Amino acid sequence: MESYSVRIAKDNLVFSASHFITFAGGQCERLHGHNYRVSAEVRGPLDQNHYVVDFLALRDMLRAILAEFDHRVLLPTGHSQIQVTVGDKEVTATFANRRWVFPRDDCALLPIPNTTAELLARHIGLRLQDAMTGPTGGSLPFVRVEVDECLGQSAAWTFSER
Repeated sequence: MESYSVRIAKDNLVFSASHFITFAGGQCERLHGHNYRVSAEVRGPLDQNHYVVDFLALRDMLRAILAEFDHRVLLPTGHSQIQVTVGDKEVTATFANRRWVFPRDDCALLPIPNTTAELLARHIGLRLQDAMTGPTGGSLPFVRVEVDECLGQSAAWTFSER
C-alpha cells in the first residue's frame, strides 16, 4: 500500500511568546518566554494536482496561525483555576494569590487548560486541520504538529484516523 506525506519545518515557522504553566498542588511558574519553532506533517491521498497539499499553502496556513501568537502572552481560558477576565483594553488573569494585568492586544486567549507545548501543538494542529479542510475538500487522515520551545526540547500532537 502506498502513502504520501508532506512535512514542513522552516526557519520562519516561529513565534515568540510568554506564558506560565501551572502544576498539581497549586504551583505556578513565573511568567517567562520562548522562541517557539513549529513543524507540521500531513498525510493523505494526492489531489488533482498530485499533491497531498501544496507546500506553499501549508506554509501560509501555518504562518497565519502562528502570527496570532507572536509577541503575545499566551493565556489558557480553559483552566479550572485560572480566571481570565477580558475587558476592552486589558486582560486580567488570576491564579490563587497571583494576578497579572496585560494590554488586551498583547494577549492570545487560547481555549486550552494549560499552555504546555503539548497543548499548544494540539491547538495549532486542530486549527491547521480546520484551515486545510477548504482547499483539500475534506479532512486529512493524518496530521502531526511539533512545537519546540527551546532548541531540542519539543512536544508533538498527532491525529490519525487509523
